[in-house]
This record gives sequence, structure tokens and C-alpha cells, in this order.
Amino acid sequence: MQLDNVLTIFGMATATYLTRILGFIALRNRKLSPRAMAVLEAVPGCVLISVIAPAFVSPHPADLIALGITVVAALRLSMFSTVVVGVVSAGVLRHLLG
Repeated sequence: MQLDNVLTIFGMATATYLTRILGFIALRNRKLSPRAMAVLEAVPGCVLISVIAPAFVSPHPADLIALGITVVAALRLSMFSTVVVGVVSAGVLRHLLG
């Protein structure tokens, strides 16, 4: 593994850790409103959508089929299960369809 890759991974891990710690420090003694709680609960879904949204305009059939499978899974399964189904279906379909 090249040094650039290691530094990139370290930088991303540091940024992730710092956002969690700083958020905890900033909000530890505060009572959040129901609206703020709703916003924070929506964040994981928003992140997931931002990751899979480019597949909506993909010219690759494997990505479009995997997107359809993921949407169906999202209607019936938990968030974690949906992510697993989406990742596995995309990997398998990309392998099979190129």
C-alpha cells in the first residue's frame, strides 16, 4: 500500500472521529428539540441516498438492476440489511454483467 493511500485513510478516520467527538462535546449538556432529533435521525438515510443516487443515472445495466433490488429491499428490510443487499447485489451483478 502506498503512503498516499495510508495517509488518506488516516485522514478520513481522523475526520470521522473528530466529528463524532466534537458533536458529543458540543451537545452533551443540551436537551435537543424533537425537530433536531428528527433531523439527526434522518442523517443515515441521507448519507445512504447520496451514495446510491449516482446509480440512478448510470449507463451500466448492473448498477441499475442493483438499484432496483436495493429499493425493493429498502421497502421491506432494516437499514443494515438494505445496505448489505445493495452492496452484495451490486458486486455480483457487476461481476456477472461486467
